[in-house]
Amino acid sequence: MVGTEYYVALSAVLFAVGGVGVLTRRSAIMLFLSVELMLNAANLAMVAFARSWSASGAATALNGQTAVFIVLAVAAAEVAVGLGILVAIFRNRVSTDVDELSEVRA
Repeated sequence: MVGTEYYVALSAVLFAVGGVGVLTRRSAIMLFLSVELMLNAANLAMVAFARSWSASGAATALNGQTAVFIVLAVAAAEVAVGLGILVAIFRNRVSTDVDELSEVRA
């Protein structure tokens, strides 16, 4: 059985890769992908901790999985709204470069 520390280490690596992607990428689509990677890294850590916590008898593993399900639902809503905004901006500006989006007009 793989220990919790390995899952947490993998989660930290995935979160760091997502953070680097957010800080270095200029494309809005890559920013969305990086943020999603960071959210999934947090979900992996949450499930790993819930599994180790349930092994000790403190709670059931479903508590962590339920929280992950809620986070995934929020992330899906975020992607739907964000990509909708991105498509609208792309139609007006014909670019997804975030440096060119310094002003947003109503």
